Amino acid sequence: MSAPFNNMVIPPRLLSVDELFGHRSLRDYLKKVETEYSDCLRALNRGAVEEEVEEQPSCSEDELRAKRSKVSQLAPLVQSIRELEAKSQELAETEVLLKDEDPALRELAELERDGCLQDIQDLRQKVLDQLIPEEEADLSDLILEVTAGVGGQEAMLFTDEVFDMYHGFAQHHGWSFDVLEHVTSEIGGLRHASASISGPQSYKRMKFEAGVHRVQRVPKTEKQSRMHTSTMTVAVLPQPTEISFTINPKDLRIDTMRASGAGGQHVNTTDSAVRIVHLPTGVVAECQQERSQLKNKEKAMKALRAKLYGMKLEEETSKRYNQRKVQIGTRGRSEKIRTYNFAQDRITDHRISMTVHDVRGFLLGEELLDEMNCSLQEFSNQETLMELLGDNDQDQEAS
Repeated sequence: MSAPFNNMVIPPRLLSVDELFGHRSLRDYLKKVETEYSDCLRALNRGAVEEEVEEQPSCSEDELRAKRSKVSQLAPLVQSIRELEAKSQELAETEVLLKDEDPALRELAELERDGCLQDIQDLRQKVLDQLIPEEEADLSDLILEVTAGVGGQEAMLFTDEVFDMYHGFAQHHGWSFDVLEHVTSEIGGLRHASASISGPQSYKRMKFEAGVHRVQRVPKTEKQSRMHTSTMTVAVLPQPTEISFTINPKDLRIDTMRASGAGGQHVNTTDSAVRIVHLPTGVVAECQQERSQLKNKEKAMKALRAKLYGMKLEEETSKRYNQRKVQIGTRGRSEKIRTYNFAQDRITDHRISMTVHDVRGFLLGEELLDEMNCSLQEFSNQETLMELLGDNDQDQEAS
């Protein structure tokens, strides 16, 4: 993680790489991984010899297939662990030379030591990164939905600002941002909107934004300068591929209607708007952004697939993330995750107690949001790692 901005306050709860490697449970887990890898490799070599001399195999074909898969899965991690062990040994040998009587040799050893320490730090970080399992959905694009909550016009105005913030965030990362729905209010602001966002790591980064966002400020229409509190909700739905998720066309009802809202003569003269209903679940998706009925149907279908996939993902992962503080979009829609306080010019993320100052800068969706988002990712990774080590400790106690 890059150095935090001067106007950020981050609580000292994120453990350093050295602190994590100071945990005995982590060292024990890495030894367990190496042992498992070596055992699988020996079994595969034994199986190859038995096949060559036509002996009765000690493992079935299914067991050998599972071990091959495990070897392939663990190989990059084990390689990094062994590189780290070799570099640690090199450091130990270099430190012996620091006690040598020859000044030139000691000076050379100091340079070697500094290089070793940096390499060890890099390898430790690499090992930690490889320990964090990649979520299938992390490789997805996403559907973003924003909806005004309590607070009337003020909530709708804030919803509009947050939607623009995520548009800026997408631009900041070079992702595409395609508006699917944009339902404005007659009195100003945004009732509801959705967009399809595509780009490298887009869902992996955006998933931490799901939940209830709260704004505290004095509305422009407030004559007595009283602070109002309003809310809006963000939903972040992974966009599945055709291969990973299919929908039976028989389960769909597709309705066409005339578009509503601004749009000149085109509005109310052409049945271009499309609504798709998934009959088994009652989930609805619609789009009227395009003049073409076909394009609206494609966009509505994309949104529907994301909603249904999100439901499936929530069902599969709700137990796993039940105890986690950093929610990642599976249960976050009803939880207040962040407060934007204009009077104090601060934004606080309640999941990690992190505060940023400069609300206007944050709402641009650039560096400040990016920094907070990176911290959420790091805290989430640490929680995942601690869960992994906790499960390993329980396994050892049970055995």
